[in-house]
Amino acid sequence: MNLRALIRQGEGERLEFKKKTTHPTRIARTLASLANTRGGQVLVGVDDDGRVVGVRDAEEEMYQLREAAAHYIEPPLELALQEVEDEAGAVVVVVSVPESRHKPHRAQVAPGEWRSYVRVRDESVQASSLTERVLERQQPEARLEKIPLNKDELRVLDYLRTHPRLTVPDCAKLLNISRRRAYRLLIKLTLHGHTRYHDKQQQEAYYTI
Repeated sequence: MNLRALIRQGEGERLEFKKKTTHPTRIARTLASLANTRGGQVLVGVDDDGRVVGVRDAEEEMYQLREAAAHYIEPPLELALQEVEDEAGAVVVVVSVPESRHKPHRAQVAPGEWRSYVRVRDESVQASSLTERVLERQQPEARLEKIPLNKDELRVLDYLRTHPRLTVPDCAKLLNISRRRAYRLLIKLTLHGHTRYHDKQQQEAYYTI
């Protein structure tokens, strides 16, 4: 594996950098979000700037990852783990997460509390109940790129190219459709990387590109 080439890609929808696995609940969100979206890899031992810092104990890191996948994600995930050593001798644990056929996966965030996440650009974003229903109908083979965007979806993307953000009510008004239809449309665009979802506690959720 060419570790440097992988790091040069930078963090994104299918790649995440982690200095270390601090606790299974923290990494479980990332793993679940990758499985719920397009799959991807986590590089443990690489900081946010792409600098290889290595891990002190690869076996401990892999134990924490397996614990997260088996006991902090429902349904559990199967991970592929690999130790890769760079030219300076630093060890990075490469975690490969396939896109799941059993969506949605939920991560435990607190005792008795489970939430589902999806990958949006380089972030793991909490999914709503409606998004979960969308995920349940998704199959790994179903790619948005193989399906031409309809006129409403193209209109939303055109709007966002000239406006900083779009909320669900704004989208409903723009397209003269119900808020429920507008939400479904925006979720579809977000799940496949066309738009980005922002959920701020002090203000209404919105979408950007």
